[in-house]
Amino acid sequence: MKKRLTRRELGRLTAGLVAANAVTPAAGAQTPAPASTYIGPLTGVDRGLEDRRFDPVAFARDLYAAAPRRLRFQARTRAEAEAWQRELAAKLTDLVGGFPAARSPLRPHTIDVRSFPGYRREKVVFDSRDGVSVLAYVLTPSATPSPAPAMICVPGHGRGVDDIVGIDEQGRDRTNKDGYQHDFAIQVAEAGIAAVAIEPMGFGCRRDALNAARGLAQKGCEPIAGGALMLGQTTIGWRVWDIMRTIDYIATRADLDSSRVGCMGISGGGTATLFAAALDPRIGVAMVSGYLNTFRDSVGSLAHCVDNYVPGILNWAEMHDIAGLIAPRPLFVESGERDHIFPLHASVASFQAVRAIYQVFGAQDRIEQEVFPDEHAFWGRRGIPFIARHLRS
Repeated sequence: MKKRLTRRELGRLTAGLVAANAVTPAAGAQTPAPASTYIGPLTGVDRGLEDRRFDPVAFARDLYAAAPRRLRFQARTRAEAEAWQRELAAKLTDLVGGFPAARSPLRPHTIDVRSFPGYRREKVVFDSRDGVSVLAYVLTPSATPSPAPAMICVPGHGRGVDDIVGIDEQGRDRTNKDGYQHDFAIQVAEAGIAAVAIEPMGFGCRRDALNAARGLAQKGCEPIAGGALMLGQTTIGWRVWDIMRTIDYIATRADLDSSRVGCMGISGGGTATLFAAALDPRIGVAMVSGYLNTFRDSVGSLAHCVDNYVPGILNWAEMHDIAGLIAPRPLFVESGERDHIFPLHASVASFQAVRAIYQVFGAQDRIEQEVFPDEHAFWGRRGIPFIARHLRS
């Protein structure tokens, strides 16, 4: 007589059959853990903390709202505005760490020269200060009479200056204007303006050995930015000084017109451009792509590289105040509709604040903004004709 299975035995047998037919993980493989909703010690705690705040960004924004901005723009006449510019420029110079009292010899050296349809490209080096060398590409348009007006071109975060002069990741020449910066130095040369494209500190050939060993895409901002801050200086100040010395280098060349010099850049290059144009009146026209915003809504609320920060800046000014130091010189600003690291609403609001400063100078026709349908990228559709028009005038 067959033995009848109890319910318990039947359950065990069923479980065994299910287990036998289950897919067995390969040796050494780990079973994926279920997704966790735990994000910290207060997960699931929803009572007794109604009047507590733990978000440090919200705390920082509260402080921002109370920041004195002692040198915010409040002038009503041009004379008052010019006095404000002098005072804020002096304070800003101090905040970025100051500049060397003397200019060391440039010691320029040309590495090579190559010709392309419509322009010639030189690779040069010169010294910005003792112990600091700059690499630059000089693109001179073939059809432009000498001396040509010049635009200093500063790339943003990425693999460095190669990415704006038509050189790909293998060091080869390209023709498709690839990448988010779209070889804007070449676009400048094609518009009949000489382009002096410089390698910023922290990118390309101007990185420390450890970061350089990690590949072309690895930026080297953090070691130098932290080092600068510990010395009471800033990466912004160091990069601005490089731009100032680039103007000095342009003045040594008979084929370039140092009385018609502009500066432009995207992202981090836009940062350097804004501060340099604010502090060096020799820059006759500026184009800022993918940067003009507010400190509150960009570097104060979103994750950004430490090279963006100037200690104490909000005690004295917002970004649009700094941009106002450029007035009445021509300024072009472009902003992407889908730029998530420099939000569009803050870019538009900041631009309007700068334009109000230009109105006090009677120069509202010298400032423009283009909002374009793209992400964080160089556009140039209206910007390059703007700078070409003003540098040729």
